[in-house]
Amino acid sequence: MTKEPRPVILAVSFGTSYEDTRSVTIGAIESTLAERNPEWEVRRAFTSNIIRKKLLERDGIKIDSVSEALEKLAAEGIKQVIIMPTHMLEGDEYDKKIVNAAKDFKGRIADIRVGRALLTNDMDFRHMAVILDQITSPLADEDTARVFMGHGTEHSANEGYAKLQQTIESKGYKNMFIGTVEAEPTLEDMVKIVKERGYKKVLLSPLMIVAGDHATNDMAGDDDDSWKSTFEKAGCKVTCRVAGLGSDWRIQRMIAYHCKQAIEG
Repeated sequence: MTKEPRPVILAVSFGTSYEDTRSVTIGAIESTLAERNPEWEVRRAFTSNIIRKKLLERDGIKIDSVSEALEKLAAEGIKQVIIMPTHMLEGDEYDKKIVNAAKDFKGRIADIRVGRALLTNDMDFRHMAVILDQITSPLADEDTARVFMGHGTEHSANEGYAKLQQTIESKGYKNMFIGTVEAEPTLEDMVKIVKERGYKKVLLSPLMIVAGDHATNDMAGDDDDSWKSTFEKAGCKVTCRVAGLGSDWRIQRMIAYHCKQAIEG
């Protein structure tokens, strides 16, 4: 008698070419998903074609796209799949490369579902505000501005950064500020608000699952236009925390909880 294949959780991340952060963030999230769902198999896919190509050409590492991974699952006769994103918001990557891919396989995989991104409902934002405070409060006193660098997107999901800022303020955190590297609020917005509020010390931390190129170079790098250099030129003493949120157990549990909700329907 042929054994029924296990259902699959396809853990989908944007991806990173930085091996160290990949193992302690994406890898740790996948391990948490596996530990909490022992009856499920956990597989990996990345949505970034650039990162997937770089890993293949530089390191010989082949990571599937979402469609490639689903093609394999369909061919293997897998009947139940949860696509579990580790993305911060439900932006372009989520819509175009996850949701659309799932639609393409609706007729070939009997039960295919897509989990929520990290920040989707009000509870997610409240949890994130508390987690960001807990992660950084040991590193910064009340006279230090804690500035978090998100990615940013032209998608309407970019409004999530403003919503997170509003949630932070509603919880009474007065020295935590959310900016983005590729959208709004901008670095210039961050410098302005920090200066207006009189902070002389700044802690920079990525609002990203992994601490890859953006965190290492755009945020903490020594180039003239990095966030670190820009704040230093503005007269601030800067400390950088270069660690992806995916390495934190609380974030891992948030994603695992979203996965549980998707499984339960």
